Amino acid sequence: MPARHDFHPTILREYDVRGIVGETLFAADARALGQAYATILQEEGRGLKIAVGRDGRLSSPELCAALVDGLLAAGCEVHDVGLGPTPMLYFAVHHLGCDGGIQVTGSHNPPSHNGFKMMIGTASFFGDRIQAMRPIAETGAFLEAEGGKVRDMPVFDAYVARLAQDHHGTRPIHAIWDTGNGAAGPAVAALVKQLPGRHEVLFAEVDGRFPNHHPDPTEPENLEHLIERVRATGAELGIGFDGDGDRIGVVDGAGRMLFGDQLIEVLASDLLPRYPGAPIIADVKASQTLYDAIAQMGGKPVMWKTGHSLIKAKMAEIGAPMSGEMSGHIFYKDGFYGHDDALYVAVRLLDILARGTKTLADYKDAMPKVVNTPEIRIDCPDEKKFDVIAAVKERLAAQGAEVNAIDGVRVNTADGWWLMRASNTQAVLVARAEAMDAAGLERLKATIRAELDHAQVPVPKALQPA
Repeated sequence: MPARHDFHPTILREYDVRGIVGETLFAADARALGQAYATILQEEGRGLKIAVGRDGRLSSPELCAALVDGLLAAGCEVHDVGLGPTPMLYFAVHHLGCDGGIQVTGSHNPPSHNGFKMMIGTASFFGDRIQAMRPIAETGAFLEAEGGKVRDMPVFDAYVARLAQDHHGTRPIHAIWDTGNGAAGPAVAALVKQLPGRHEVLFAEVDGRFPNHHPDPTEPENLEHLIERVRATGAELGIGFDGDGDRIGVVDGAGRMLFGDQLIEVLASDLLPRYPGAPIIADVKASQTLYDAIAQMGGKPVMWKTGHSLIKAKMAEIGAPMSGEMSGHIFYKDGFYGHDDALYVAVRLLDILARGTKTLADYKDAMPKVVNTPEIRIDCPDEKKFDVIAAVKERLAAQGAEVNAIDGVRVNTADGWWLMRASNTQAVLVARAEAMDAAGLERLKATIRAELDHAQVPVPKALQPA
């Protein structure tokens, strides 16, 4: 019987595995994860040809080697696709005909963090399947088999070519790209050489220390270099990526950030004339203006839980041609594979602009004027955050509030709406609020502050009175 293994209680999340290297996540976890993952695939009657990739974090080579050891112990045929963005690993599973795939990545988390994103077949490996790895490891009930082998299977060139093939527009676009020293850098640098127009890539060198800025394009401070360069060069737009290239952030030619829901609206405006009545999914953090716009354009707006794996599963279930999240995870089934690939989304956005005369600033100017907060992250320990949300739900129920509880609480009021939910990837609560005017937004923020005070959670600066 193989040796048993205990995972730290916090690392097996809802839709991936995340931890702090040397504190909650170790090479031994990676090995056990690989072997437990293969055990589940065998139990479900699946093959064991597994694609493996990694991002550019300093800890990723060691974790990847340990992961491969675990897969080999279970008799897997490992197709090593090397360093690259997470969407390249997703592409490899399709391109190589693999039975699953695992990317070693810390995504947008700090440099000291790392983790794993997994596929089963071409779908996400998440939820109950991730949790099922714990009892396998704790009892040592791992699959053991001979014949495991590793094959180097580079897919970089095929991946970049696939990205470029869906750009058909002819108007030359001037774009600035910021990969933030993340794993998408080399692929973006190669991609722009195949696109028309004028392109400049910032921080394309992969560096797991992220020396220029943290690679999370949903945080305005991480877009300062991009905005400065867009304004200095007169570019039409700027495009930013997170650390593993599955989340996108964009700014227009004036340097104004488009939130994820605003970008989804632009993309949906191109799709819905070809898919009348089609469902478009967005997560609970999205603006009401997006849901209204989808309906006005002839689509069916669907509000769903936050989480890339959860959105992908819902998308497959209801046949949506495109979906997205406030966090910048955007998923194209139209013409693509249905997974989140920020590089592909960038190509589709450029194609929309290059086939028309409107700039991204024109799209933003035409959107309804509401007052809202960005996503506000509120530090809260992993052990406490879900209990906080449960207590908030209880209080709201006692008050008779109008609540959508599909993911945390989204509360409708006369002023607009506010949201609070527990992140599945970080030790934070996430809040957002939207109103028709500044006074209404202040009242919504005050309500959120009161809930945080009740839970004894410190109120961040972003929620303080204006």
